[in-house]
Amino acid sequence: MGARSMTDQRRKSRAAWLSVASNTTLVVLKIAAGLLVGSVSILSEAIHSGVDLLASFIAVMAVRASSKPPDERHPFGHGKVESISGTIEALLIFVAGGWIIYEAIHKLLAPEPLQMVHWGVAVMGVSALANAAVSSHLFRVGRDTDSLALIADGWHLRTDVWTSLGVALGMLAISVGGWLAPNLDLTWVDPVIAIVVALMILKAAYDLTGQSSRDLVDTSLPADEEELIKRHIRSQHQVLGFHHLRTRKAGDLRFIEFHLMVEAEMTVLESHRITERLTEWIQEHYPKSTITIHVEPCELKCPPHCVAGCVLTDEQRAARRADQGAETPLGQ
Repeated sequence: MGARSMTDQRRKSRAAWLSVASNTTLVVLKIAAGLLVGSVSILSEAIHSGVDLLASFIAVMAVRASSKPPDERHPFGHGKVESISGTIEALLIFVAGGWIIYEAIHKLLAPEPLQMVHWGVAVMGVSALANAAVSSHLFRVGRDTDSLALIADGWHLRTDVWTSLGVALGMLAISVGGWLAPNLDLTWVDPVIAIVVALMILKAAYDLTGQSSRDLVDTSLPADEEELIKRHIRSQHQVLGFHHLRTRKAGDLRFIEFHLMVEAEMTVLESHRITERLTEWIQEHYPKSTITIHVEPCELKCPPHCVAGCVLTDEQRAARRADQGAETPLGQ
């Protein structure tokens, strides 16, 4: 494992354990505040943080497992563990959102008076600030290291920011409203805000599910990444064409393969040097990439100087290949 990979792994591990420590503290605080205030919404937030804590442990295990090198049973590495982790965490976010909606509807039908609201507002405020800071760190490290597990965990905590603020604002509105207008019933505010926030949580879970599932079904790399690779291949003057470019991703690992067309009289050593240059460039721009290049001799009967750059236009090359009964166009 290279120095950069080891540094990335340490950053990922530290970020994951920071999330575990933060969530453990918040679960304890929310349970205490919920019992003290008598608020079902705060207790449901404690359950939400409990789900976040479970997700954080999953992220820790996923980061650890995905860092293992390839072995005999897993020759392509363990990168998809992070994609699986992201899917599991998305499902947990769905569960948390559904649970909040259930509790909110129950509270709408059977409202309960709140006690010592200021403690609840304070704990929810601390929770929102802590989760905002930790989730921002998880997003930053996750994007820097291409870790879907950390990004998924970051979304868990970011949704907790909004739910904590929603609960705090709901309790604050009830408290202030009760002081300004004692006869005005505002107990419905808290569950309504909770439902709105829960819908935002479900939207985040839906987006995360799509992101993780794309890696699991071997979706191609983003179009801009593929186009950059194509442009660089075409820029090599001894490359006459390429085809069957296929890409996929597993966690922070990228897999890229294509067929390279070179002049038929080129030596093995010369073609190998070309593939080495291409491989080095791709790995420099996309670390943790595995590149497979299949070299093929060009079937066109062109003059010898074509090694310095194919003299035919795309249309001419297509016509020449059609005359020879070839099936695969160059450069695709």
